Parts: sequence; C-alpha cells; structure tokens
Amino acid sequence: MRKVYKNATEALHDVTDNMTIIFGGFGLCGIPENSIAALVKKNTKGLTCISNNAGIDDFGLGLLLKNHQIKKMIASYVGENAEFERQLLHGELEVELIPQGTLAERCRATAAGIPAFFTPAGYGTEVAEGKEVREFDGKMHILEHRFYADFAIVKAWKGDTNGNLIYRAATRNFNLPMAGAGKITIAEVEHLVPAGELDPDQIHTPGIFVKRIFQGEHFEKRIEKVTVRER
Repeated sequence: MRKVYKNATEALHDVTDNMTIIFGGFGLCGIPENSIAALVKKNTKGLTCISNNAGIDDFGLGLLLKNHQIKKMIASYVGENAEFERQLLHGELEVELIPQGTLAERCRATAAGIPAFFTPAGYGTEVAEGKEVREFDGKMHILEHRFYADFAIVKAWKGDTNGNLIYRAATRNFNLPMAGAGKITIAEVEHLVPAGELDPDQIHTPGIFVKRIFQGEHFEKRIEKVTVRER
C-alpha cells in the first residue's frame, strides 16, 4: 500500500465538499499548515471542521473561515478569531463548543474503536442538553460519542515511509489523539525518512493509523501570543 505522497495537494485529492475533517494542533502549535493551504486553494466548501481551535484571522483554520469554506466548527477554544465571531453572530456559521478534555477523548475513542464513554465534564450545563446522564460513584456523568470524520489531518516533526510519527513538545497535545480519528489519516511532516530509521521507542503514532504521509515545506510556525519577561 502506497502511503507516501508528493505534497498536500496530492494527498488531499479526494477531499470534497461537505466532508467532516479533524485538524491537529494546539492553538497555532503543530497545525498542518500545508494541508490547510491546499484546502484553501482547492476551495472545498461546506466543511465541518473539528479542532482544538479555529486559528486566527489570517492563519490556520482562520484562512478557511475567511474564505467561507467552513459550514460548522466543533472546537473547545475559539477566542482569538474575530472573523469566527462575526460569522457566528451573523448566523453564517454553526458552532459546537465542547470541553477540551472531551474533545481529545472523543478523538482518542474513535482511534481506539470505542463508540461512547461517560464523563463528568459539562454536566449541569448546556453541554449536557439531550444527552444520557448516569451516576457513577456519587457523581453525575454525561454520555459522549466518538467522532465520525472523513479525514484526520495531523502534523508531526518526523515520520517514515510506513507512516510512523514522532511529535515534538506541545504539538503532541492534539495531534496524538487525532491521528487515527478519521476514516483516513493524513500526516504532513517536517522530515520524512526511510522506514526503519526511527527509533521504535520514540514513535508516538504507529504507522497502522496513518494512510497517507508527505513532507511539508515552508512551515511558518507562528506564535499565537508572544509573552516575554520584562527586563
């Protein structure tokens, strides 16, 4: 089975309108920059996007929002994007906000083949509306279901031709549980190496979860908020 693709455009060739896509990354850290740019160029519409965040106005998923390619956004944090706010308030965008831990676990559950799970997060709030509630050890929990996505697109520091991936630092936060959370997982990497070159003890995502992989280029790696100590 061929896993290596030339670039993002080739790897995303069969992404079409109205699909559901999971995007890795935490804030602007570890987002699949090349894949997002390819989708902007492809002008795919009506997307349901599942991500920790919605990027910023001129970067990350904010580029897809600006181009009106996203129909629904499922995320846990969206406070850095003015265009997101505008579209939401004008009824141009459907939004589902969920607790951050629940978002990660719904991704992990999909990759693990778990259809649903109970969590106390969100009980007693709007998050729990319409969901089954059960008590465990004296504490109320709500039932959450795994995600059903056509694609999961993640970004790793290094990968091999068999699809094994290694992440760096905070980029593991959501890329790791999201790899394998779609019917097809696509990985863009900074360094693509031959199979066998990675230390097995260092691999975070086994290649069995990854269907396509390509080496990205020109990563900007923007910082969402620069915080420095006063001299």
